[in-house]
Amino acid sequence: MIYFDNAATTIKKPECVRNAVFEAMGLLGNCGRGAHEGSLSAGRNIFQARKKLCTFFGGDTPNNLIFTANATESLNIAIKGILNPGDHVITTAMEHNSVLRPLYEMEKQGVDLTILPLDKLGRISIEELKKAINEQTKAIVMTHVSNVTGNVNDIKLIGEIARANGVLFVVDASQSAGTRKIDVKECNIDILCFTGHKGLLGPQGTGGLYVRPGVHVKPLLSGGSGIHSFLKEHPADMPTALEAGTLNGHGIAGLSAAIDYIESLTIDKIKEKETALMRAFYQGVKNIPGVILYGDYEDPEHGPIVSLNLGKEDSSYLSDILAEEYGVATRAGAHCAPLVHESFQTTGQGMIRFSFSYDNTFEEVEEVIAILRELSEEFIDE
Repeated sequence: MIYFDNAATTIKKPECVRNAVFEAMGLLGNCGRGAHEGSLSAGRNIFQARKKLCTFFGGDTPNNLIFTANATESLNIAIKGILNPGDHVITTAMEHNSVLRPLYEMEKQGVDLTILPLDKLGRISIEELKKAINEQTKAIVMTHVSNVTGNVNDIKLIGEIARANGVLFVVDASQSAGTRKIDVKECNIDILCFTGHKGLLGPQGTGGLYVRPGVHVKPLLSGGSGIHSFLKEHPADMPTALEAGTLNGHGIAGLSAAIDYIESLTIDKIKEKETALMRAFYQGVKNIPGVILYGDYEDPEHGPIVSLNLGKEDSSYLSDILAEEYGVATRAGAHCAPLVHESFQTTGQGMIRFSFSYDNTFEEVEEVIAILRELSEEFIDE
């Protein structure tokens, strides 16, 4: 199988990640639920992972690095934990439903929601963003890299705008964590939300958020904490405040090993190869008859994603052909980002998304380009 669905999840995890999960399954107890070696080992492993990720993202307070099951949980904690009725929040039409649906819920509760539109290449306007900020604006919530087009938002510039206006900046790093450098202090990010199973190369069921010290986030859940068991309220100290229940210690062990692996390669090396793969694929398909491309490929920061259609053919049908007849894994349809498709008028057709990782090869890219040429000859009348 040629696996070009890395924006959904990276399928080939490093050997050190697999080994770390396997070893943890036989060694780790429940963190904070005992004074025996199993529990203590779990606590040590989780704290080391917390420190690594905090440093990885440029933070300086490990206790403000919170573990979750995925970016969806992280974004729900962030969005529902900072917004109140009467607040104004700004987001974009570029967003995944993990951002949009929690915001729609908050809108029903009295939060004023502004969604910035996209231009013909799927980009937002910085000027429109500035104009949207008002006295009630509490937060800007947006993705770093679009999971559909691969377009990249300038989070450093937007973070400066947010901080200058006293607005919280919440970043969805689902498609960028592990594949490009993110420094929460340099970018004035107040809450960074990430998942572990994509660019971070960790197991599914892992993720988290980094909360800038001084930013208060109401807990989404309450319950078991391992400390202060006689309190009626969930403990308020971080990270316990946002981590009710048993953590995925086995998955976190794998994520910790993945951070070591990424740092051994370096972010720059990963980004360089993934960008080269994306560029090679883009150059190879852009002139194929019938191919329609979506996104801003003139931007040198474009993420390792190419989404396209072949004429008017249904994207899911063609994706099935790629998988069943050629052994090429892609994702088709709406990609949980409905407003992107409304912007490009592809709600009925969807798009076929090709997404690349460091593990892919240029030979695979050339093979899939040839397959798309073959499909073009079959489906497109020149």
